[in-house]
Amino acid sequence: MFEKMSNFFKGVRGEVARVTWPSRAEVITLTGLILLVVTILTIYIWGVDTIVQGLLRVFIQI
Repeated sequence: MFEKMSNFFKGVRGEVARVTWPSRAEVITLTGLILLVVTILTIYIWGVDTIVQGLLRVFIQI
């Protein structure tokens, strides 16, 4: 059992060694991009929700 665990962790270490990690600049740039996209989508969904809410109020009152 310990041999299987040892082989597993050796395999994990080998896989992690092959990973190409992003640079600090890439991480900062992509994080900023993600925050921008999330902000834009949040504003878009809020706008659509507000419009649909207004339309529903109009139809309910009729």
